[in-house]
Amino acid sequence: MPTALDPAALRTPVVAWFEEHARDLPWRAADRTPWGVLVSEVMLQQTPVVRVEPAWRAWMRRWPGPADVAAASTADVLRAWDRLGYPRRALRLQECARAVVERHGGDVPDDEAALLALPGVGSYTAAAVRAFAFGRRSVVLDTNVRRVLARAAAGAALPAPAQTVAEVRLAASFVPADDAGAARWAAASMELGALVCTARAPRCDACPVRDVCAWRAAGRPGDAHADRRRTQAFTGTDRQVRGRVMALLRDALGPVPQEAVDALWPDAGQLRRCVDALLADGLAVRVPGVDDDTPATYRLPH
Repeated sequence: MPTALDPAALRTPVVAWFEEHARDLPWRAADRTPWGVLVSEVMLQQTPVVRVEPAWRAWMRRWPGPADVAAASTADVLRAWDRLGYPRRALRLQECARAVVERHGGDVPDDEAALLALPGVGSYTAAAVRAFAFGRRSVVLDTNVRRVLARAAAGAALPAPAQTVAEVRLAASFVPADDAGAARWAAASMELGALVCTARAPRCDACPVRDVCAWRAAGRPGDAHADRRRTQAFTGTDRQVRGRVMALLRDALGPVPQEAVDALWPDAGQLRRCVDALLADGLAVRVPGVDDDTPATYRLPH
Protein backbone atom coordinates (compact mmCIF):
# COMPACT_ATOMS: atom_id res chain seq x y z
CA MET A 1 0.00 0.00 0.00
CA PRO A 2 2.48 2.66 -1.11
CA THR A 3 1.87 6.37 -0.63
CA ALA A 4 3.46 9.52 -1.97
CA LEU A 5 1.95 11.60 0.84
CA ASP A 6 4.50 13.22 3.11
CA PRO A 7 3.67 12.01 6.67
CA ALA A 8 4.15 15.50 8.08
CA ALA A 9 1.61 16.91 5.60
CA LEU A 10 -0.99 14.64 7.21
CA ARG A 11 0.16 14.66 10.81
CA THR A 12 0.59 18.39 11.35
CA PRO A 13 -2.94 19.53 10.41
CA VAL A 14 -4.57 16.51 12.05
CA VAL A 15 -2.83 17.13 15.36
CA ALA A 16 -3.64 20.85 15.17
CA TRP A 17 -7.30 19.98 14.51
CA PHE A 18 -7.26 17.58 17.46
CA GLU A 19 -5.98 20.27 19.81
CA GLU A 20 -9.12 22.28 19.03
CA HIS A 21 -11.75 19.58 18.60
CA ALA A 22 -10.79 16.66 20.86
CA ARG A 23 -13.63 15.37 22.99
CA ASP A 24 -13.30 15.78 26.75
CA LEU A 25 -13.33 12.08 27.68
CA PRO A 26 -12.53 10.89 31.21
CA TRP A 27 -9.94 8.35 30.12
CA ARG A 28 -8.01 11.22 28.51
CA ALA A 29 -7.97 13.36 31.66
CA ALA A 30 -4.71 14.29 33.35
CA ASP A 31 -5.57 12.07 36.33
CA ARG A 32 -6.24 9.00 34.18
CA THR A 33 -4.64 5.75 35.27
CA PRO A 34 -3.24 2.96 33.09
CA TRP A 35 -5.96 0.68 34.42
CA GLY A 36 -8.63 3.23 33.53
CA VAL A 37 -7.26 3.46 30.00
CA LEU A 38 -7.23 -0.31 29.65
CA VAL A 39 -10.83 -0.53 30.90
CA SER A 40 -11.90 2.12 28.39
CA GLU A 41 -10.26 0.28 25.51
CA VAL A 42 -12.01 -2.98 26.38
CA MET A 43 -15.36 -1.25 26.78
CA LEU A 44 -14.98 0.67 23.52
CA GLN A 45 -14.57 -2.49 21.46
CA GLN A 46 -17.68 -2.52 19.24
CA THR A 47 -19.50 -0.11 21.57
CA PRO A 48 -19.94 3.66 20.96
CA VAL A 49 -18.49 6.29 23.27
CA VAL A 50 -21.92 7.63 24.24
CA ARG A 51 -22.76 4.28 25.86
CA VAL A 52 -19.31 3.61 27.26
CA GLU A 53 -18.70 6.90 29.09
CA PRO A 54 -21.36 6.54 31.84
CA ALA A 55 -20.57 2.85 32.23
CA TRP A 56 -16.84 3.60 32.52
CA ARG A 57 -17.43 6.28 35.15
CA ALA A 58 -19.61 3.96 37.24
CA TRP A 59 -17.14 1.09 36.87
CA MET A 60 -14.13 3.19 37.89
CA ARG A 61 -15.96 4.62 40.93
CA ARG A 62 -16.73 1.09 42.08
CA TRP A 63 -13.49 -0.62 41.07
CA PRO A 64 -10.76 1.99 40.60
CA GLY A 65 -7.92 -0.51 40.28
CA PRO A 66 -7.16 -4.05 39.08
CA ALA A 67 -7.16 -5.43 42.62
CA ASP A 68 -10.73 -4.19 43.14
CA VAL A 69 -12.01 -5.93 40.02
CA ALA A 70 -9.99 -9.06 40.78
CA ALA A 71 -11.64 -9.38 44.20
CA ALA A 72 -15.19 -8.73 42.95
CA SER A 73 -17.67 -11.50 42.30
CA THR A 74 -18.10 -12.41 38.64
CA ALA A 75 -21.85 -11.89 39.03
CA ASP A 76 -21.27 -8.30 40.16
CA VAL A 77 -18.89 -7.70 37.25
CA LEU A 78 -21.45 -8.96 34.75
CA ARG A 79 -24.21 -6.88 36.33
CA ALA A 80 -22.02 -3.78 36.17
CA TRP A 81 -21.30 -4.50 32.51
CA ASP A 82 -25.07 -4.32 32.06
CA ARG A 83 -26.00 -3.75 28.40
CA LEU A 84 -22.63 -2.77 26.93
CA GLY A 85 -22.84 -5.90 24.79
CA TYR A 86 -20.47 -8.81 24.19
CA PRO A 87 -20.34 -9.68 27.93
CA ARG A 88 -17.42 -12.05 27.42
CA ARG A 89 -15.37 -8.85 27.46
CA ALA A 90 -16.34 -8.40 31.12
CA LEU A 91 -15.05 -11.87 31.95
CA ARG A 92 -11.80 -11.23 30.10
CA LEU A 93 -11.42 -7.88 31.87
CA GLN A 94 -11.73 -9.54 35.26
CA GLU A 95 -9.26 -12.24 34.21
CA CYS A 96 -6.95 -9.46 33.05
CA ALA A 97 -7.26 -7.70 36.41
CA ARG A 98 -6.34 -10.89 38.25
CA ALA A 99 -3.34 -11.41 36.00
CA VAL A 100 -2.17 -7.83 36.58
CA VAL A 101 -2.39 -8.40 40.34
CA GLU A 102 -0.69 -11.81 40.25
CA ARG A 103 2.05 -11.03 37.72
CA HIS A 104 2.66 -7.30 38.14
CA GLY A 105 1.73 -6.44 41.69
CA GLY A 106 -1.42 -4.63 40.63
CA ASP A 107 0.27 -2.23 38.20
CA VAL A 108 -0.57 -2.38 34.49
CA PRO A 109 2.72 -3.02 32.65
CA ASP A 110 3.97 -0.72 29.91
CA ASP A 111 5.97 -3.41 28.14
CA GLU A 112 4.33 -4.62 24.93
CA ALA A 113 5.13 -8.30 25.49
CA ALA A 114 3.79 -8.17 29.05
CA LEU A 115 0.61 -6.44 27.88
CA LEU A 116 0.05 -8.98 25.12
CA ALA A 117 0.40 -11.78 27.67
CA LEU A 118 -2.61 -10.46 29.63
CA PRO A 119 -5.99 -12.18 29.05
CA GLY A 120 -8.08 -10.38 26.46
CA VAL A 121 -5.33 -7.99 25.36
CA GLY A 122 -4.51 -8.10 21.67
CA SER A 123 -2.16 -6.09 19.53
CA TYR A 124 -4.46 -3.06 19.21
CA THR A 125 -5.24 -2.86 22.94
CA ALA A 126 -1.58 -3.26 23.88
CA ALA A 127 -0.58 -0.47 21.49
CA ALA A 128 -3.39 1.79 22.72
CA VAL A 129 -2.47 1.31 26.38
CA ARG A 130 1.18 2.05 25.65
CA ALA A 131 0.22 5.23 23.79
CA PHE A 132 -2.66 6.59 25.84
CA ALA A 133 -1.69 5.42 29.33
CA PHE A 134 2.08 5.72 29.18
CA GLY A 135 2.71 8.13 26.29
CA ARG A 136 4.90 5.58 24.55
CA ARG A 137 5.50 5.21 20.82
CA SER A 138 3.38 2.47 19.26
CA VAL A 139 1.41 1.81 16.11
CA VAL A 140 -2.22 2.29 17.18
CA LEU A 141 -4.35 0.98 14.34
CA ASP A 142 -8.07 0.76 15.03
CA THR A 143 -10.87 0.98 12.47
CA ASN A 144 -10.86 4.79 12.60
CA VAL A 145 -7.12 5.15 11.95
CA ARG A 146 -7.27 2.48 9.25
CA ARG A 147 -10.00 4.46 7.47
CA VAL A 148 -8.15 7.78 7.70
CA LEU A 149 -4.99 6.27 6.22
CA ALA A 150 -6.87 4.28 3.57
CA ARG A 151 -8.47 7.47 2.29
CA ALA A 152 -5.79 10.07 2.77
CA ALA A 153 -2.77 7.98 1.82
CA ALA A 154 -4.08 5.14 -0.34
CA GLY A 155 -7.09 6.74 -2.05
CA ALA A 156 -9.48 3.95 -1.00
CA ALA A 157 -12.97 4.52 0.39
CA LEU A 158 -12.41 1.99 3.16
CA PRO A 159 -9.56 -0.32 4.19
CA ALA A 160 -9.65 -4.00 3.31
CA PRO A 161 -11.84 -6.11 5.63
CA ALA A 162 -8.77 -7.80 7.10
CA GLN A 163 -5.71 -5.90 8.23
CA THR A 164 -2.65 -6.53 6.04
CA VAL A 165 1.09 -6.41 6.61
CA ALA A 166 1.36 -3.60 4.06
CA GLU A 167 -1.27 -1.61 5.94
CA VAL A 168 0.63 -1.94 9.22
CA ARG A 169 3.82 -0.80 7.49
CA LEU A 170 1.98 2.18 6.05
CA ALA A 171 0.62 3.11 9.46
CA ALA A 172 4.06 2.76 11.05
CA SER A 173 5.52 5.14 8.47
CA PHE A 174 3.21 7.90 9.72
CA VAL A 175 4.04 7.47 13.42
CA PRO A 176 6.50 10.12 14.70
CA ALA A 177 9.78 8.86 16.10
CA ASP A 178 9.35 10.47 19.52
CA ASP A 179 7.07 9.09 22.22
CA ALA A 180 5.03 12.23 22.86
CA GLY A 181 4.49 12.97 19.17
CA ALA A 182 3.56 9.36 18.46
CA ALA A 183 1.01 9.25 21.27
CA ARG A 184 -0.53 12.54 20.14
CA TRP A 185 -0.75 11.35 16.53
CA ALA A 186 -2.45 8.14 17.65
CA ALA A 187 -5.13 10.05 19.53
CA ALA A 188 -5.57 12.69 16.82
CA SER A 189 -5.88 10.29 13.88
CA MET A 190 -8.33 8.13 15.83
CA GLU A 191 -10.45 11.16 16.72
CA LEU A 192 -10.49 12.36 13.12
CA GLY A 193 -11.82 9.01 11.98
CA ALA A 194 -14.45 8.96 14.72
CA LEU A 195 -15.77 12.50 14.20
CA VAL A 196 -15.01 13.58 10.61
CA CYS A 197 -13.68 10.80 8.40
CA THR A 198 -16.55 8.49 9.27
CA ALA A 199 -17.44 5.34 7.39
CA ARG A 200 -20.89 6.23 6.05
CA ALA A 201 -21.03 10.03 5.93
CA PRO A 202 -17.55 11.55 5.90
CA ARG A 203 -17.52 15.31 6.48
CA CYS A 204 -14.87 16.14 3.91
CA ASP A 205 -15.59 19.87 3.99
CA ALA A 206 -14.66 19.91 7.69
CA CYS A 207 -11.57 17.75 7.29
CA PRO A 208 -8.22 19.39 8.06
CA VAL A 209 -6.46 17.29 5.40
CA ARG A 210 -9.02 17.57 2.61
CA ASP A 211 -6.48 19.27 0.34
CA VAL A 212 -3.98 16.38 0.55
CA CYS A 213 -6.44 13.46 0.74
CA ALA A 214 -5.87 10.99 -2.09
CA TRP A 215 -9.43 9.67 -1.92
CA ARG A 216 -10.95 13.13 -2.26
CA ALA A 217 -8.56 13.99 -5.09
CA ALA A 218 -9.68 10.84 -6.91
CA GLY A 219 -13.32 11.88 -6.71
CA ARG A 220 -14.22 9.76 -3.69
CA PRO A 221 -14.48 6.40 -5.52
CA GLY A 222 -16.73 3.70 -4.04
CA ASP A 223 -15.76 0.91 -1.70
CA ALA A 224 -14.26 -2.08 -3.51
CA HIS A 225 -15.14 -4.29 -0.53
CA ALA A 226 -18.75 -3.18 -0.15
CA ASP A 227 -20.19 -6.62 -0.82
CA ARG A 228 -18.14 -8.05 2.04
CA ARG A 229 -19.27 -5.46 4.59
CA ARG A 230 -22.94 -6.28 4.94
CA THR A 231 -23.87 -6.16 8.59
CA GLN A 232 -26.32 -8.60 10.12
CA ALA A 233 -29.60 -7.20 11.42
CA PHE A 234 -29.92 -7.53 15.19
CA THR A 235 -33.58 -8.55 15.41
CA GLY A 236 -34.02 -12.32 15.58
CA THR A 237 -30.33 -13.10 15.89
CA ASP A 238 -28.63 -15.34 18.43
CA ARG A 239 -27.03 -12.19 19.81
CA GLN A 240 -30.47 -10.79 20.63
CA VAL A 241 -31.48 -14.04 22.31
CA ARG A 242 -28.30 -14.22 24.38
CA GLY A 243 -28.83 -10.60 25.39
CA ARG A 244 -32.32 -11.35 26.66
CA VAL A 245 -31.11 -14.32 28.69
CA MET A 246 -28.27 -12.27 30.19
CA ALA A 247 -30.65 -9.41 31.04
CA LEU A 248 -32.96 -11.85 32.84
CA LEU A 249 -30.08 -13.29 34.89
CA ARG A 250 -28.62 -9.87 35.69
CA ASP A 251 -31.93 -8.47 36.92
CA ALA A 252 -32.96 -11.51 38.96
CA LEU A 253 -32.70 -11.41 42.75
CA GLY A 254 -32.09 -15.14 42.90
CA PRO A 255 -31.92 -18.27 40.72
CA VAL A 256 -34.07 -18.09 37.59
CA PRO A 257 -36.34 -21.11 37.01
CA GLN A 258 -36.26 -23.01 33.74
CA GLU A 259 -39.75 -21.90 32.77
CA ALA A 260 -38.75 -18.23 33.00
CA VAL A 261 -35.89 -18.84 30.60
CA ASP A 262 -38.12 -20.88 28.28
CA ALA A 263 -40.60 -18.00 28.10
CA LEU A 264 -37.99 -15.58 26.73
CA TRP A 265 -38.06 -16.72 23.11
CA PRO A 266 -40.55 -18.55 20.86
CA ASP A 267 -37.97 -20.65 18.98
CA ALA A 268 -37.04 -23.33 21.51
CA GLY A 269 -34.18 -24.67 19.41
CA GLN A 270 -32.55 -21.28 18.98
CA LEU A 271 -33.05 -20.50 22.66
CA ARG A 272 -31.41 -23.77 23.71
CA ARG A 273 -28.46 -23.12 21.40
CA CYS A 274 -27.97 -19.66 22.86
CA VAL A 275 -28.27 -20.82 26.47
CA ASP A 276 -25.74 -23.58 25.77
CA ALA A 277 -23.37 -20.98 24.31
CA LEU A 278 -23.68 -18.82 27.43
CA LEU A 279 -22.97 -21.82 29.63
CA ALA A 280 -19.93 -22.76 27.52
CA ASP A 281 -18.60 -19.19 27.70
CA GLY A 282 -18.87 -19.12 31.48
CA LEU A 283 -21.46 -16.34 31.41
CA ALA A 284 -24.22 -18.42 33.00
CA VAL A 285 -24.50 -21.43 35.31
CA ARG A 286 -27.16 -24.15 35.20
CA VAL A 287 -28.10 -25.69 38.55
CA PRO A 288 -29.86 -29.05 38.07
CA GLY A 289 -32.95 -29.80 40.13
CA VAL A 290 -32.54 -32.02 43.18
CA ASP A 291 -34.87 -34.62 41.66
CA ASP A 292 -36.91 -35.27 38.53
CA ASP A 293 -39.78 -33.16 39.88
CA THR A 294 -37.63 -30.10 40.53
CA PRO A 295 -36.76 -27.97 37.48
CA ALA A 296 -33.30 -26.64 36.81
CA THR A 297 -32.44 -23.04 37.58
CA TYR A 298 -29.97 -20.58 36.04
CA ARG A 299 -27.79 -17.89 37.60
CA LEU A 300 -24.77 -15.74 36.90
CA PRO A 301 -21.40 -17.24 37.89
CA HIS A 302 -20.23 -16.35 41.41
